[in-house]
Amino acid sequence: MALDRIVNIVLRAAELVFAAIVAGVTGEHLHNFRHASSWSQGRFIYTEVVAALSIFFSLLWLVPFSWSFVHWPVDIILSLCWWAAFGLLVNLLGNSCGYIFDWDNVHPISGDQCGKFKADIAFTFLSALLWLVSALLGIFWVSKHRPARVDAAPRQSSGRWYRRRSRV
Repeated sequence: MALDRIVNIVLRAAELVFAAIVAGVTGEHLHNFRHASSWSQGRFIYTEVVAALSIFFSLLWLVPFSWSFVHWPVDIILSLCWWAAFGLLVNLLGNSCGYIFDWDNVHPISGDQCGKFKADIAFTFLSALLWLVSALLGIFWVSKHRPARVDAAPRQSSGRWYRRRSRV
């Protein structure tokens, strides 16, 4: 079935794009506030590392082979990392820029600092969802294409269990 492979390629490409956007916006934030202590920039450094890992793995698994489905444990781990980054960024925002899902001024390139920060949060959220969906697709594909279990001793009779005669 080619539909699952097409969906996998689309998911990996979207993961790559969203991780690149998060890496760019977070990198700009780190560049603008580079004189701050690394302890206060820790959540942004963590988000940048998760984005870099996501870019690496999405590029690696963008190749459309069936082996890219068996990496669903790494997809789950990266999804959990993205959820943690999302939580860290939301915790930092608090109420300083208004309601977290009020996206009136959200723009990753041009806009005020709150708009860029909310764009970073939005693409972090979307990336976490995409990695989770990719993991679920991998679990589905692996369970569907699992080889049949082979018994140690083959059956001797070919009849149904209720048609067998007693051998007593």
